[in-house]
Amino acid sequence: MNEHSFIPMPAVAARRLRPARPVHPDARPKRDAILRAAIDVFAGRGYFGAQVADVARAAGVAAGTVYLYFKSKDDLLVSIFERTMREGLAEGQAVAAVRDPRERLRRLARLHLERLGRDRNLAVVFQVELRQSTKFMERFSATLLRDYLGLIRDAVADGQAAGLFRADLNPTRAAKMIFGALDEMATNWILSRRRYPLEADADAVVDLFLNGARTR
Repeated sequence: MNEHSFIPMPAVAARRLRPARPVHPDARPKRDAILRAAIDVFAGRGYFGAQVADVARAAGVAAGTVYLYFKSKDDLLVSIFERTMREGLAEGQAVAAVRDPRERLRRLARLHLERLGRDRNLAVVFQVELRQSTKFMERFSATLLRDYLGLIRDAVADGQAAGLFRADLNPTRAAKMIFGALDEMATNWILSRRRYPLEADADAVVDLFLNGARTR
């Protein structure tokens, strides 16, 4: 898995992220409730098997109300992606001040898996439904994912500067490898019949990156 296996978007590397839409404070609870309903409906029925009417019913609103906040079913899916990625960036930036690059990588990995692990339906939408159509591959902005990978890349680069990681390591490639491993853990968690805390896989991923497969 790589960055494109998470949210595949090969055709939009240079496209700018659409700005977050201003939402009146009074409207935010209803908008959030509709997005929550969309996550649950898309996870349960599949994106292509769901209708806006299904989302409206799950949110307890009229179908026309959904269109007051979102242009279409496509817009619902894009909004789920963008809101969740912005939340992930905010959480990741909060640990950017951790000075030890190794600990920073561990915390970033745990945050990533905790975010998906506490909301199985959101994980299904991210790991499965967002990858179903090239139409969405072309619409999703690369900016959020690039910035998200940048948090991991910076930790790797800081580790190199501190002499903790190999100098010949490409930080961007390393970030994609770490992200890809976390992405696979999340997909496996969704598909597994076992129920276990997803974040438990974070330390194993980072440990393999830091220490390799050699005997100690």
